[in-house]
Amino acid sequence: MNQLPFTPSIRAVQDRKTARPRHAEMAFRGCITPDLAAFIAAQTSVFLATASAEGQPYIQHRGGPAGFLHVLSPTQLGFADFKGNKQYITLGNLAENPRAYLFLMDYANRRRIKLWGTARVVEDDPALLQALRPEGYSGIPEQAILFDVTAWDANCPQHIPQRFEAADVAAALAKRDARIAELEAELARR
Repeated sequence: MNQLPFTPSIRAVQDRKTARPRHAEMAFRGCITPDLAAFIAAQTSVFLATASAEGQPYIQHRGGPAGFLHVLSPTQLGFADFKGNKQYITLGNLAENPRAYLFLMDYANRRRIKLWGTARVVEDDPALLQALRPEGYSGIPEQAILFDVTAWDANCPQHIPQRFEAADVAAALAKRDARIAELEAELARR
C-alpha cells in the first residue's frame, strides 16, 4: 500500500491535530479495482490538476459522455483531449512536470475519488485517439492524455451536496408524467 500523499509535513500536522496519527492507519490503493473502474466509466466530468516545473498549480475540467474516461489497464486511464480554449496550460505543464491528479465527483451518490499519478500527452496517434473517442460525440480530439495511477482513495460523503444531472431529472419527470397520464386515463374510463 502506498502512503502518498503523507509527506513529513502532513504527518506532523496530523500528529498535532489528532489524538492518533492518521497516516499510520491510512494507505492508498494503487491498482484500479472493478468497483473503481465502474465508477470511472460512469463519470461525465473530471478535474485534472497539474503543476509547472516551478510548482505553479493549475486545475482544468474535462468532460464528455459517460465512458469518455477509459480504464486502459489496472494502473492506467486515458481520454481523448478535445479542442477547447486553446490556452494549453495543462499540456505545457505536463511537458515539464508529469505529476498529475484527477478528482472525480459523483454528486448524486455523494462520492468522490482522488487519483494521484503521472500523465503524458500523446499526439499523432490516430489509432489511440479513435480508441479513446466517445462514440457519437461531436467534439474534435486534438490529442490523448494517458494517466498512470500511483495511488487513489475515496473520501467520505460528509459535506458533499446532493445534486443530479439535468438529463436524469428530466427522465424521472417524464416517467412520473407518463404515469400520471396513465392514471388520469384510467380514472376517465371509470
